[in-house]
Amino acid sequence: MSKTSQLSFRDAKIGDELILARIQTESWRSAFHEILSPEDLIRYTDVAQAEAMYRHVLSKQLARIVIASIGKTPHAIAAWGQNRDNLDKTIAELICIHSLPDNRRKGFGSALMKHVLTEMKTSGYTQVMLWVFAQNIPARRFYEAHGFVLTDRTQTSYGAQEVCYIKVL
Repeated sequence: MSKTSQLSFRDAKIGDELILARIQTESWRSAFHEILSPEDLIRYTDVAQAEAMYRHVLSKQLARIVIASIGKTPHAIAAWGQNRDNLDKTIAELICIHSLPDNRRKGFGSALMKHVLTEMKTSGYTQVMLWVFAQNIPARRFYEAHGFVLTDRTQTSYGAQEVCYIKVL
């Protein structure tokens, strides 16, 4: 049995806020410690604030959020929806994809990405875009391996430069 066959997906629901917040903040601490300032990393990885943000997102249905579990243990999350950049309505946005650091580079993120891209296509989207920190080379390689192409769009977020990628579904 392959490791990814242990993976299951489900939509997040009200009551999952702490799970989502824990995965996001642990992922950020691991992945962004060389990108964000120590002060910003502390500020943006406050579990209670992340939990409140996810409570708001879930209660207002601002994005679709998928939880990937290994066995019965939540391991990764992905959030997506209509792009927030006022682009064509056929373009979805991958808002985030985060995983706990202990099981990275084992195929679980790729399985989650494949699942989310299929959901987007099934929902009628023809393309997907995302923003990623320019300095986050592992994430950029991950997106490129999944067919995302770098655009010329940039923005500053959380005090760091971000670049935009797009993919045809």
